[in-house]
Amino acid sequence: MASLVLCGVSRSGRTAARLFMPYCRSDVPNAMTSYFSLKKAHLTGTLLSRTRCFSHTTCRKFMSHLAKANTQSGRSRKRMFIAAGAAILAGYVTGVMHFLKAEMTSVSVGDDEEEDDILQKCKGFMSMPVTDVKLLRQKKGETSTSMEMLIMETQAAFCRALEEVDGGKFKVDRWERDEGGGGVSCVLQDGEVFEKAGVNVSVVFGHLTEEAAKQMRSRGKTLKGVDGKLPFRAMGVSSVIHPKNPHIPTVHFNYRYFEIEEADGSKQWWFGGGTDLTPVYIDQADIVHFHSTLKEACDKHHPKFYAKFKKWCDEYFFIRHRGESRGIGGIFFDDLDSPSQKEVFAFVKSCAETVVPCYLPIVRKHLNDTFTSQEKDWQQVRRGRYVEFNLVYDRGVKFGLATPGSRIESILMSLPLTARWEYMHEPPKGSREAQILEVLRNPKQWVS
Repeated sequence: MASLVLCGVSRSGRTAARLFMPYCRSDVPNAMTSYFSLKKAHLTGTLLSRTRCFSHTTCRKFMSHLAKANTQSGRSRKRMFIAAGAAILAGYVTGVMHFLKAEMTSVSVGDDEEEDDILQKCKGFMSMPVTDVKLLRQKKGETSTSMEMLIMETQAAFCRALEEVDGGKFKVDRWERDEGGGGVSCVLQDGEVFEKAGVNVSVVFGHLTEEAAKQMRSRGKTLKGVDGKLPFRAMGVSSVIHPKNPHIPTVHFNYRYFEIEEADGSKQWWFGGGTDLTPVYIDQADIVHFHSTLKEACDKHHPKFYAKFKKWCDEYFFIRHRGESRGIGGIFFDDLDSPSQKEVFAFVKSCAETVVPCYLPIVRKHLNDTFTSQEKDWQQVRRGRYVEFNLVYDRGVKFGLATPGSRIESILMSLPLTARWEYMHEPPKGSREAQILEVLRNPKQWVS
């Protein structure tokens, strides 16, 4: 706007304007330089101070030139000079105010570090979260938001680590559930190292079926719905990795959060999960490393957690009709709702952060191990036991199959590509196959 006015004034007006412009131009770089050298905490005060300085100093110099113009050129030139100078002054002040407004806006957004953190973390996920990012930012203080970010981050960290070892890429399959929610399934099949690797995230909501509610009541939950309906929200990350090499163990982990709204509007909530290892052959060093890593995470929160949840894991992953455990254990817990939501979430976060360090060193150690066809056959037999447990006893599989709209492919992602069932199979006494059966029938304490 100032440039348009200057084009229409007389030569004297342009001369006066040129006398005035240096003060404007010299102030601009000073203000910009000062801004970029300032800390965000006192940005506002400094910019306002700059604006006040401009108003007092520059206007005083402007009035001095105005007086000279009045004595030299008369009243008409004075009016043109005023028009030119006023236009420049208005343009510059407007620019400063726009600059100030823009910078204050950027500071306002930048101050909300947690919102920026959500956006930044999403860039590293295998897919965008199931819940819309705008909603996550609006509910950034809620446990459900923190949990969804954690499970997405856990999925990404584990997938990246596995891809680095295998050399293959996970297929990312985003799906939606008609009844509410959806998930992100990441699967790597027929890789160099992993025959089948799955890492699944799900965030679902809706109403519990009577069968699912009955299952929860059997665990001591007191659930009071409205007209037989129980609104729920559940989310979690689960993974099962089946390597090709029988000397690399199968690993499983699952961390989840559940919320139920009762008839009076109150909410029940709890966390569950764990990490466990299923080797085909015993390697003492591997097992000690695995359990030590989990114990370290547990000890950060309570000195009795590891022993309690290790015992729970041994009891839970037990194939009753075989009289043996599925693997050599780890930790497992469910219905965890005390001492507080914040403290339980912190514990779950610590556990989820162990999935890479407790497993990947074992994988790398055995990458180049050779194996025989007999060892491969024994791996297939042990996988058969894995299938039996998951389909007959696993609580998560049973809940998924009992929930309308569940995605069967994601629920059965835990099953291996291949398995074997031999009639009346019993390994020779004293063999390495018999050694692990002894451990599975009589769980051991691996770390103190």
